[in-house]
Amino acid sequence: MDIEKPSNKTAGKPIQCRAAIATAPGEPLVIDEVIVDPPNSHEVRVRIICTSLCHSDVTFWKMKDFPAVFPRILGHEAIGVVESVGENVDGVVEGDVVIPHFLADCTECVGCRSKKGNLCSAFPFKISPWMPRDQTSRFKDLRGETIHHFVSVSSFSEYTVLDIAHVVKVDPTVPPNRACLLSCGVSTGVGAAWRTANVEVGSTVVIFGLGSIGLAVAEGARLCGATRIIGVDVISEKFEIGKRFGVTEFVNSKNCGDKSIIIDMTDGGADYCFECVGLASLVQEAYACCRKGWGKTIVLGVDQPGSQLSLSSFEVLHSGKILMGSLFGGLKAKSDIPILLKRYMDKELELDKFVTHEMKFEEINSAFDLLIKGKCLRCVIWMGE
Repeated sequence: MDIEKPSNKTAGKPIQCRAAIATAPGEPLVIDEVIVDPPNSHEVRVRIICTSLCHSDVTFWKMKDFPAVFPRILGHEAIGVVESVGENVDGVVEGDVVIPHFLADCTECVGCRSKKGNLCSAFPFKISPWMPRDQTSRFKDLRGETIHHFVSVSSFSEYTVLDIAHVVKVDPTVPPNRACLLSCGVSTGVGAAWRTANVEVGSTVVIFGLGSIGLAVAEGARLCGATRIIGVDVISEKFEIGKRFGVTEFVNSKNCGDKSIIIDMTDGGADYCFECVGLASLVQEAYACCRKGWGKTIVLGVDQPGSQLSLSSFEVLHSGKILMGSLFGGLKAKSDIPILLKRYMDKELELDKFVTHEMKFEEINSAFDLLIKGKCLRCVIWMGE
């Protein structure tokens, strides 16, 4: 097939555009021309308006072993416009504004139809280098060599192809440089407090790790009406940042010799504890800080593969606590992302304070540096010229 530059007549044809390609572990991304194939059945091709950086992008950029693969187009927080649709696509048409999401929501399987969870049975989450239905790629370089996908999104490209189970149509009037945050990080944290934990008005919340996810949990707990939101981190400066997101108190765990301080502060333990770092030892500490009888510990942090938890069987039986994981904050993307966007437009959900930097596509490696050095929360990359 002929290779064409993007135009209003590109449907059904490959598109040549720019993408930031991860070519080797930890090496700067290479902005180069790529070819993006047309969408197959149940797929849409999307022009990315802007994308934001998440720590998961950095993790898989640095990773040397599988599921890391190279070359790969990373990126999974974004917003864009549907350029063309394949066969058997319902719900979106050319020109619709959509947000991609890494966790599938097919709306049809047992998992997606149930109100009890948000894990799609038809397309279980995995770090795959391929499109979810046929295990092939829609990307290649100008020599025809395959370039791999990332968590069914790959937003570090001017155009990408997405399965319809991984996109949600949204209100086109929402500012794209804010809406893109709901593809992953902010949704995960806010959703963990809102959907997974169901934090009640007047409750006490403890957040272990005040990175972007932890701050999003604080934002969610604030929206739910929590009275006390206690942040735990090893960097004292995080408290001043956390205050903007609703954090009311702070504990520097590095300077805290007495591990029972949270128990003492909360008169027996917190109603809800959120582990947002990704350390098995911290999960155990969070579980210990939960109130007996009804306390919930929610795990959001991504630990190293193979990490194991060690809990006392006696304590589990006698404490009556709950320990659970929360992938994508327990949200069902197609129904919950529009709700969060409306709450932003209604000035309830404060997305603006998460964005600390905005850059051009050509500056994406500088954005990576900022994130790695801990100098930004979310950096939004504008894909246009």
